[in-house]
Amino acid sequence: MRVARAADELPEARRAVALGTFDGVHLGHRRVLDAARASDGLVSTAVTFWPHPRTALGNRVELLTSLERRLELLAAAGLDEAFVVEFSLDLARLTPEEFAERVLRPIGTEVVAAGANFRFGRGRAGDLDLLAGLGFEVRPVELAEGVSSSEIRRLLHAGEVEPAARALGRPPEVEGVVVAGDQRGGTLGFPTANLDVDPALLVPAYGIYAGAVGGNRAAISIGTNPHYGGEERRVEAFLLDFEGDLYGQRLVVELWTRLRDERAFASEDELVAQIGLDVEAARQAIRPRIS
Repeated sequence: MRVARAADELPEARRAVALGTFDGVHLGHRRVLDAARASDGLVSTAVTFWPHPRTALGNRVELLTSLERRLELLAAAGLDEAFVVEFSLDLARLTPEEFAERVLRPIGTEVVAAGANFRFGRGRAGDLDLLAGLGFEVRPVELAEGVSSSEIRRLLHAGEVEPAARALGRPPEVEGVVVAGDQRGGTLGFPTANLDVDPALLVPAYGIYAGAVGGNRAAISIGTNPHYGGEERRVEAFLLDFEGDLYGQRLVVELWTRLRDERAFASEDELVAQIGLDVEAARQAIRPRIS
């Protein structure tokens, strides 16, 4: 998938645009992407915004995906291109008509697909009817019932990974770069990859999870390591049947199910025994089935 950050980085073409922020690239977003792809003879292009518009306007947003992961998911959805538009205060001040003429028209947009309730431009005054009036073919996409980025955030804060997976169309994920940790896992016989997670990304509820990293099942701990009196949040993954050096690598960790709360134990032996049970549960876990 071609990725551009300026209109002049895209070759001249007739385009069907999927318009939206697409944080999480959930099932509702997939409907919009599919609507743009259903255009014979047109280049399917996701026009997406970075940073998140609400963040640019001074609000806190816990993102479901990094921009890098969003682009990977857009590519997996079969889009030909992604045009990443920098969302700034200047962009927010554009009228809907100015937005259409400065962002959509220069890249050869003929078709615009977006959620039926999509709004844009100064004061969120623009909608798909306005774009139709400007000569674009519009494809309003009805919302997927119960599916939204805000609802997925609520589910993940509650540790409800299975319903979050149904809304996403895939297991929820935690993404980060492997950094040095306390090295306790190795001394206990369960060496873990300690993830440095971007502070802008949502991290699900504290607890122990079963999941996977690539082709390896994993037992994942999210929390403060209360057995050792920890206070700083850690995200650690023990990859089953894996040997190798992961330091410095970016990992995308799938969460399949939440196994239990984190807690302190009466002894280190009891902790090790419980980790063994968690690892066996991760070995038996089933990846969420997405209908």
